[in-house]
Amino acid sequence: MASTDAEAAGAAPPVRRSRAEKNRKYWRDNLTVMVSLLAVWFAVSYGAGILFRDFLDQFSVGTAPMGFWFAQQGSIFVFVALIFVYHALMTRIERRYDAEE
Repeated sequence: MASTDAEAAGAAPPVRRSRAEKNRKYWRDNLTVMVSLLAVWFAVSYGAGILFRDFLDQFSVGTAPMGFWFAQQGSIFVFVALIFVYHALMTRIERRYDAEE
């Protein structure tokens, strides 16, 4: 009867409340990972390919200047690497919050 009174008063039962808290923490961690990886991708593709191109052109990758290389190839390689990093981090987060499929 106490749980019925608590539900009538608008409070969630303790089991539901802890699951809701777990879901909030899961999504907070999920968004943190996504924003962090998107920031890395932005820094590499926009920063290295456009903003820091003149500085990076002092160096070379093979016969291509590094700024050009990042704009053409490097950002793609980093993006593919970030896919694997995202998978590893999300697997860890899903295990922590029992959210595995």
